[in-house]
This record gives sequence, C-alpha cells and structure tokens, in this order.
Amino acid sequence: MTRPSTVRIREVGPRDGFQNEPEHISTDHKVELIDALGRAGFTRIEVASFVRPDVIPQLADGVEVLRRIDVPDDVRLMVLVPNSKGLDNALAVRETFHDAAIFVSASETHNGKNVNRTVAETMADNDVMATRIRGEGLGCAAVIATSFGCPYEGRVPLTRVLDLAERFAEAGATEVGFGDTTGMANPGYAGEFFAAALDRLPGVEVTAHFHNTRGQGLANAYAALEVGCSSFESSFGELGGCPVPAGSTGNIATEDLVGMFHEMGVGTGLDLPAVIDAARRAQTVLGRTLTSHSLVAGQIDWHLQSV
Repeated sequence: MTRPSTVRIREVGPRDGFQNEPEHISTDHKVELIDALGRAGFTRIEVASFVRPDVIPQLADGVEVLRRIDVPDDVRLMVLVPNSKGLDNALAVRETFHDAAIFVSASETHNGKNVNRTVAETMADNDVMATRIRGEGLGCAAVIATSFGCPYEGRVPLTRVLDLAERFAEAGATEVGFGDTTGMANPGYAGEFFAAALDRLPGVEVTAHFHNTRGQGLANAYAALEVGCSSFESSFGELGGCPVPAGSTGNIATEDLVGMFHEMGVGTGLDLPAVIDAARRAQTVLGRTLTSHSLVAGQIDWHLQSV
C-alpha cells in the first residue's frame, strides 16, 4: 500500500501516561499540561479514565480536569471506560468529552489481571456499552491490549485479535486501536499485522499504539505507516506504560514520533517545538529527567550551515 502523506496522532499522555507515573501530579499541573498540548495542534487528546479511584489514584481527579481544561474547540477529548459502572460515571459528565473508549486484552491472562474478568465477560459488557455510547451521540472507539504479545501467554494469534476487532466494529466502534501493551512487537510483525488489520476492517479507523519498552517503538510505527496505517497514539515525554506487569514502561514519545514523520515529509498538523515544550514542562512537573530523544537532543535544524 502507498505510504500515507498525512497522519492523525492522538496524545494519550494525560491518561495512559500519567496513570503509570509514581509521582503525584496535581490537578493544576494536569490542566496546565493538557492546555499546552491543546495549543500544540492536537485535535485528539485522551484525558481521563473512569476507573475506581482506589485502583488508579493518579486519575481520581479526572472529572475536575475535564471541567477545568481550556483547549481549542476543535480538540476532541476522549475518556476510557472500563465497564458499565465506569460508563455510568462518565455519562454523568457527558458534556465534558466527545469520545469514549472501551477495551479488552487479547490475552485471557492479561485481561484477568487487568480487569478481573474473562475476555468473554468483558466483550459482553463492551457490546452493551458500545450501544449506550452511540446512543448518547458520542464517538465510540475500542482498544485491544496485548495485541502483539502477552508477557504471560506469549504470541497472541493474529486471528484472535482481528476477530475481537471485527466484533467491536459490529458493535458500533468506528475506531479500533491495537496496543503493544508491554512492548513485544517488532517491525516485521508490525507491518504484517497492520496490513492484515487494514484489509479486515474496511471503513474502520485502524490505530497503532506502540510502547517503547524494548526500544522498537518508532521502528514499529514506521512499519505500520509503510503498509498504510495513518492513525497513531503516543505520549509526550515517553510517559507511561502498563501497570500489569511491573516493568512494562514507556509509550513511544509523541515528540519523537512527530519528529520522525516530519523528517519523512509526512504531515501531522502539529507544532513540534510546542510538543517538545510540553514535554519539558512535564519533566519539570515530575522533577526528573525524561527519556525521549527529542528532549535530549532536540529537533533537527536543517537551517544550520554545515561545517
């Protein structure tokens, strides 16, 4: 397939990034950082998760964050809902966001450890939630975790993942994201995977969500791009990861992903210096050095004279 000339990137740092950070992030700082991301040109930001506060205390202030942020009108805000109870809580503040994401793990073991349910139980609830989300006039997205491998079960069969994706689409999801939750993908398989996903899901937005746990995140994103994927998720500052199991850290850094695309002539609609600035702000808020390459080395300046 032809490489896309433009891509869409959803910033997931305020949810997927923050949730795995050990340092407490104040509501004021969350609002400051999300507002900075909104000014960087993002049209899609994942802001909150309606999980139990005792499970992920870092996101307990999600409703207040949603109510206080001030981003441009064209920014679509997404929340993650783990189950019907979470959706009930989200719909109580339905006016604060535009899209709701439902999810499942492709691996039975990971799904059980993550949400204490079987895959079948989770999908039955997801079918109900998708109908309710669409009935509220909200966008419905779906996420499949451990799409490329499970730390407990190993390689997850591609057919199993795509069967789940097709069921989500039949339930009404207009976007399906495939998560490399613990960084087990490689570029060869990523290309094969997204070629199959794009073929299996016509009319559905197919989104790549890679982690850089083992240093292959950008290479995997490139492989997905080369077979026609034009929708990606990433986290500024390379924040986040997966709390199950321990050690599965690191979404691909948004600033690194944007920098790579821009160097390739692929449009993102984003202001790269502004994205890097937001990551620097996050670094200051957290009080520690973040690891994205763009923060360490800066963006390439082709206007400099060679010496």
